[in-house]
Amino acid sequence: MNRPALSRPRTRTLALAAALLIGAGAAGSAVASDSGAGPDAPREAAALTGTAKLYRPAGDDITFSFDAHLAAKDVKDPEKAFGTFSFRHVFPDGRTGTAKAKVDCLITGGKVAVVTGIVTESDTPFTGKRVGVSVNDQGSHDRLGYSWIGSEDEATKKLPKCMSAAPFEKVKAGTGDFHVVPWQVPYE
Repeated sequence: MNRPALSRPRTRTLALAAALLIGAGAAGSAVASDSGAGPDAPREAAALTGTAKLYRPAGDDITFSFDAHLAAKDVKDPEKAFGTFSFRHVFPDGRTGTAKAKVDCLITGGKVAVVTGIVTESDTPFTGKRVGVSVNDQGSHDRLGYSWIGSEDEATKKLPKCMSAAPFEKVKAGTGDFHVVPWQVPYE
């Protein structure tokens, strides 16, 4: 039986390229397995990350940033979420309001996230208070909501964990890069 010889340069080049690709794939799989990031490694139970500016035609510059996570091992308890979120409001007249909060709860579903936290640093009445923010991660049409909408006095408000207003604010075009990892509720 006659076997075709790999005598043509093109055929040899293709065979060598295929062998290199197979070898590189195997090496990449080994590295991923060793780093714990392989296909069997558990993903986070939930997450909300990213930054965006709110759309305000009056010239206000309002930015929200999130780095909130729920570890896979804590999938049954969203109150074990960790991380921070912050917001900064620069008014058209130059006044500012800023706050940074330590996350105390995170719940996500699909592309929607609600995060609460205790404000640890601020030049607003929020210092020491729990605030909540909601995000709808819709690519170029992200939306955001926050718990301090309404008439209740912030000094006496007692916001429960994982509560906020619906995401009613529009994010300024081109500024949103929110990423929501959906929580998969463990019904056990």
